[in-house]
Amino acid sequence: MDPKEKIAVLKEVLGAKFPDPKSELKFESPFQLLVATILAAQSTDKQVNIITEKLFKVAPDAAGMSRLDLETLKGHVRSINYFNNKAKNILEVSRILVERHNGQVPGTREGLQSLPGVGRKTANVVLSNAFRQPVMPVDTHVHRVANRIGLVRTEKPEETETELMKIIPEEMVIDFHHYLLLHGRYTCKAKKPECSVCGIREVCDFPEKN
Repeated sequence: MDPKEKIAVLKEVLGAKFPDPKSELKFESPFQLLVATILAAQSTDKQVNIITEKLFKVAPDAAGMSRLDLETLKGHVRSINYFNNKAKNILEVSRILVERHNGQVPGTREGLQSLPGVGRKTANVVLSNAFRQPVMPVDTHVHRVANRIGLVRTEKPEETETELMKIIPEEMVIDFHHYLLLHGRYTCKAKKPECSVCGIREVCDFPEKN
């Protein structure tokens, strides 16, 4: 089946399953989403939300976060993977935002990627979810599902992003990112995909469907 035909099926089926697709990270501002996304690397959204629920009460914005000392911040995020580096980056990011950006998160990929600990995927997450820009954050879920279904044939997430942006209509990009991510998180799992209950099984090219 042509990728564009598959996209139409995915929109219908996954759009019905996820009628209001959005990030499962909890945030109230671009800054909070940026912090949460930095924390989410190699961790789960559920773990991050537990941490940020308390952290954002103490430091809800860049100014408040920048006033924390490093050890205090580490204490808040200690239960997350790689908390030392993440705490250092979050503190430095907060200080840079206060000193150079009036406490506001840049709304461009270039501006975001100039911040410590912020790579392309993190920047795309913020641009998509906080600024509603039509960009495609590609994590392991999106990369896996897009290839299993047969939308793309790629080896690296960066290649997946490029190829998906070529075939997904711009007005669908934001929702489609969430369709692929949530489908990968809850159904098309890495080790044990739940093919028997998958609503898009018939258009999937995955050779190991069970």
